[in-house]
Amino acid sequence: MSMFENEGYKWRETYFVFFDETRRPTLKQMLKTLSMANRRFEFENPTEDDQGGFESLTLRAPQDHAALDISYVSGEEVCEQRADLAKELRSAATEPDERAKLARLLKCDGRLDILHFEQIEAGLGGEEEEEMLDPSALLVVLDALVELTDGVGVDPQSGTIV
Repeated sequence: MSMFENEGYKWRETYFVFFDETRRPTLKQMLKTLSMANRRFEFENPTEDDQGGFESLTLRAPQDHAALDISYVSGEEVCEQRADLAKELRSAATEPDERAKLARLLKCDGRLDILHFEQIEAGLGGEEEEEMLDPSALLVVLDALVELTDGVGVDPQSGTIV
């Protein structure tokens, strides 16, 4: 079940990790990496393909009032998006390491989508209380997955390479 279907959560943003498809993690690698990144993460609905390759999972970080839907994508969709993103990010890539990541991005054929959700805390009157979302879980997961896949993290909303 996606967090979009859970009324207790509201979508905030989406990040991507692009990588060479040969570096696609297994479900076991994903769970181990994310558990080591933060022992308080909770996992739901982990799925894998017939060869054990990671497909998707939901990660809850109650301490951050957040949840993440993480899913694997490959094929034409990834190739088309990487070209579009590279064009958008080219002007912002001013440092040598950013340009190197941009060049790597153009060779990627696999992607992890990381959808970030905020847990909604309802007040006594049924209205939302002030924002409690802590971005720590998103940042920890993004860093861990970039390292696991030797990938390139992208924040498409801000147009930055992570």
